[in-house]
Amino acid sequence: MSEHLPHSAEAPLRRDIRLVTSMLGDTLTRTHGQELLDLVESVRLAAKDDSLDLPELDLATAATLARAFTAYFHLANVTEQEHRGRSLGEQRADHGGPLAGALRRAREAGTEAKDVAETVAQVSVRSVFTAHPTEVARRTTLDKLRSVAALLEEPDTARRRRRLEVAVDLLWQTDELRVERPEVIDEARNGIYYLEGLTSAAVQDVLEELEEQLTEWDVELPLETSPLRFGTWMGGDRDGNPNVTPDITREVLRLQASHGLTVIRRKINDLRRTLSVSVRLSTVSEALQARTDEMLDALPEVEPRYRRLNVEEPYRLFLTCVDLRLQLTARRIEASGPHRPGRDYRDDTELMADLLVLHESVHTHQGELLAGGDLERLVRTVAASGFTLATLDVREHAEKHHHALGQLLDRLGVLDKPYADLTQPERTEVLSRELAVHRPLSQQPPPIDEDGRRTAEVFAVVRESLDQLGDRSIESYIISMTRDVDDVLAAVLLAREAGLVDLASGTARIGFVPLLETVEELERAEPILEGLLSEPSYRALLAARGDVQEVMLGYSDSNKSGGIATSQWQIQRAQRVARDVARRHGVRLRFFHGRGGSVGRGGGPTYDAIMALPFGTVDGEVKLTEQGEVISDKYALPVLARENLELLVAATLEASLLHRTDRRTPEQAERWDGLMDEVSSRAHRRYCDLVERDDLAEYFLSCTPVDLLGSMHIGSRPSKRPQQDAGLDGLRAIPWVFGWTQSRQIVPGWFGVGTGLAAVEASGDDLREMYAHWPFFRTFLDNVAMTLFKADLDIAERYVTTLAPEATRGIFEVIRAEYDLTVAQVLAVTGDERLLEREPVLRTTLEVRENYLEPLHLLQVQLLARMRAGEESPDLERALLLTINGIAAGMRNTG
Repeated sequence: MSEHLPHSAEAPLRRDIRLVTSMLGDTLTRTHGQELLDLVESVRLAAKDDSLDLPELDLATAATLARAFTAYFHLANVTEQEHRGRSLGEQRADHGGPLAGALRRAREAGTEAKDVAETVAQVSVRSVFTAHPTEVARRTTLDKLRSVAALLEEPDTARRRRRLEVAVDLLWQTDELRVERPEVIDEARNGIYYLEGLTSAAVQDVLEELEEQLTEWDVELPLETSPLRFGTWMGGDRDGNPNVTPDITREVLRLQASHGLTVIRRKINDLRRTLSVSVRLSTVSEALQARTDEMLDALPEVEPRYRRLNVEEPYRLFLTCVDLRLQLTARRIEASGPHRPGRDYRDDTELMADLLVLHESVHTHQGELLAGGDLERLVRTVAASGFTLATLDVREHAEKHHHALGQLLDRLGVLDKPYADLTQPERTEVLSRELAVHRPLSQQPPPIDEDGRRTAEVFAVVRESLDQLGDRSIESYIISMTRDVDDVLAAVLLAREAGLVDLASGTARIGFVPLLETVEELERAEPILEGLLSEPSYRALLAARGDVQEVMLGYSDSNKSGGIATSQWQIQRAQRVARDVARRHGVRLRFFHGRGGSVGRGGGPTYDAIMALPFGTVDGEVKLTEQGEVISDKYALPVLARENLELLVAATLEASLLHRTDRRTPEQAERWDGLMDEVSSRAHRRYCDLVERDDLAEYFLSCTPVDLLGSMHIGSRPSKRPQQDAGLDGLRAIPWVFGWTQSRQIVPGWFGVGTGLAAVEASGDDLREMYAHWPFFRTFLDNVAMTLFKADLDIAERYVTTLAPEATRGIFEVIRAEYDLTVAQVLAVTGDERLLEREPVLRTTLEVRENYLEPLHLLQVQLLARMRAGEESPDLERALLLTINGIAAGMRNTG
């Protein structure tokens, strides 16, 4: 089983794909005989030739066939990843990395060193790993593929070939499907797996590169701060996931701390072995000696042999004490015990203080060379990861807070009607009044129903976490479906009840983040933020938080509700108005971009996305979600992990330095915004005409495998929000994109754009100028073009004609007409003759994948037809799930 890539493809990549897929063919022959390879070829021919029919296969054969195609994609994917990493290394050697490029462009633009220094001091980039279920490959499968990648990096020897054959064989012998749905703790462990690797090496590599590039500007990167950190939602995202209980959040935080402390201790012990400076040959600072004596007095557990053997090696003795304090810290956290000053560390700031004493001594007495090696990497590890590797965000649906608060306020008897009957302005007035009077609403725990108690208890867990693990363990509380000011104030009032907010003393231990998810909320960004920042108690809370307000933007739900053109444009608009409102109130705004992996959920190249943000909205800070297959694709291989993290930092730095004012003239801004308003309006109308059709639900559910997503066991969260009724309205964005992607219609990534562009077709010169000179518009159209190329309506037609009720098939004609219009309009703007003309490598890669994707689609249609006809069996479901797995691997997208 091998692939014949076109001669235009890179020869080494072609060679390695042929090598590993030939090994797969050998494995299939050994385990199933030549008949399977012959069947693979016949199915490929049937998929390419409409005159040939796919033979009716028994379920066991269908499952094996699906696995064969899936294994091909897995091996091709990891080979491409490895070669991408190799190519990046060559580019870095020849031209430097992303940071070098960003700072070079800053110099060419005349940026002064003081501006670079000011920007670097406030750069804060945070990737937030979520448990959103879009990664279909099992962790064990990813581990085996990582082994293949590592072997491909080695010289070509007989030994390497044997080991590759073993790796491919093991991949084939491993079941791709999960036996049961992962629990929240399983998702957290998976996230921790990546976070450990990133904080152990990639982060330090990126920061060393940044430090090196800054020397050319005579700018220093502050040692105790980190411009690169991580966040996580795994264990904190409660919105629509009843499995994320308060106890689970506690357990996940303890787990993160256990692994985070292990990473730090590993580095400390490595440094202890190497930092063998002797006082017979050199000196140390008085501060370090005094700190060592202080720790030794408080730590009788330090073994006498260390006190004796390391008496003339003070750095080793110092690090022995630090390591013991970390051990005691780990035991305290595991037992939820009290902090004992002088023995365990209260939080990472205490640890950092000790490490800075060590660093200052080494720098002063042994020199910059020793201080800048492993010791500096240790300090930067602690600065980046803290005790918990990543900061946990907590998220909950707005209605949950109102449900809990309503019971408390109704019990007090202070309202003239039930809380649930209050209008939005009335609710805001009541909550503002309660925040201003500083009185508790009830004793703790509050006397409310079980659902309300679960909501309120989370705030108690947050308080416990901050006490046990430090202020960096949890920083943000996100309110899903924020529709107005009252939704944020309700969460603040519950936090006050738990002791997290005390405005009388100027205390606010966490920040509150409105999540604007739908088109309607994005359009109301200005009044929502204006109302929030004008509320006196909330403004006092912000003052206690350093006058910083975080706002999260929902790419997925806004796309699902309004289509890609309107979603992207309203997010752009919302950032502008929010930026201006915050400036009027003297508040610094941090935007949190809730991007998914697929274009239909806000995905696309991260660097381009950051550079396309409105001017003044980056301002040194970028926070965005990473999820599902995006995490493994970006961070599974060390070289790619470093490259992607460096891209994030470089884009943030460049956007902050060079995009402080609008790159358009006032006349261009007015004209282009007007055109984009019209494109968005027409596209939105066209999209709504489709998704509001009465027969769309029947069409979507019948001709896509969306009903099987839950059986994939790829996430702990239900596919529908519990607050919503059944049907498309309650369906989450991931299954929405998943269904369209599997059937190759990919409606969320492009539908309506053609109509929008055609509405302003008379302004063709303006559109071409916009594409050439406006990063937002260019990035938007490039992402649409990529989605159009990945869509295949000839394949989609097989799903429709075989599976969709005849009465609904007119929907497909609507989709095809809009597709043809969109392709034509996009090409007219870009000036290209075909899609992805400027991305030949990506185009070739996607074209080659069709050779194996088409038969998988054909097989999936056949199996879905049997299921829709009423056939039921575990074997049928398994075979279908295997086709889903394979198509997701081939498309590099699930949802």
